[in-house]
Amino acid sequence: MWTTTRIGPAPFLAVDHAGSGPLCVFLHGIGGNRRNWHDNLPAFAAHFHAVALDNRGYGDSDDYDGPLDYADFAADVVRVIDHFGAARAHLVGLSMGGRVAAEVFARFPKRVDRLVLADTHLGFANLSDAERAEFVRLRRDPLLAGREPRDIAEPVARSLSGPNITPEAFGKLVDSISRLHKESYIKTIESSVANDRADLYSPITVPTLVVVGSHDPLTPPAMAREIAARIAGARLHVIEDAGHLSNIEQPEAFDRVVLEFLRSL
Repeated sequence: MWTTTRIGPAPFLAVDHAGSGPLCVFLHGIGGNRRNWHDNLPAFAAHFHAVALDNRGYGDSDDYDGPLDYADFAADVVRVIDHFGAARAHLVGLSMGGRVAAEVFARFPKRVDRLVLADTHLGFANLSDAERAEFVRLRRDPLLAGREPRDIAEPVARSLSGPNITPEAFGKLVDSISRLHKESYIKTIESSVANDRADLYSPITVPTLVVVGSHDPLTPPAMAREIAARIAGARLHVIEDAGHLSNIEQPEAFDRVVLEFLRSL
């Protein structure tokens, strides 16, 4: 179905990849890992060399020393592109992965072919102080108090889900959050709020699709419309009956609209 590879040098990065053709790299959210894309990889592998990446500090990728800057995540994506011998790649990012994908374009524009920004945040600078504090509190404070990711998995998953999420999809979200590396996750939360580019989207010049679940409680359709409005020529698609993890809650609808975009001339 797919092959798992570890890409060096340190920190080594774990990827699952399948198929052949143009390179398409999938980037997970702050509570995710490459497993989040397992339902999607087969559909994309029929047309692309599809690669799902564990960010540093996530899944089977190595943890790392020191604080995190989004520049680290962006450079890691380029390492993956280099490893597979591609000049450029399509980047499909969900939530934090969308911001990482946009960061790759900001730093390495010639390495990006097309962008898909799914359920992606406009930027923490656009939230109120209370909203930023709640985002951090829900995820970081229980861990600093001694709890483990599995202890917060269910309430966090519930806070991200659409109202009609299936038990199977909800179980995948809970499993994803339960697998987090505690210290790396805390550093990523802090970096997500601190390393915020107010101008992350307006400089994008490659073809871009913005996707959002109709019931996304964290990055709702209104936010997606604002992101799309900032990118010249961007397309917007709302996936019905999906929450924040639209690719997990509605995988067939997600695959259909993203494949149509990536395969269009």
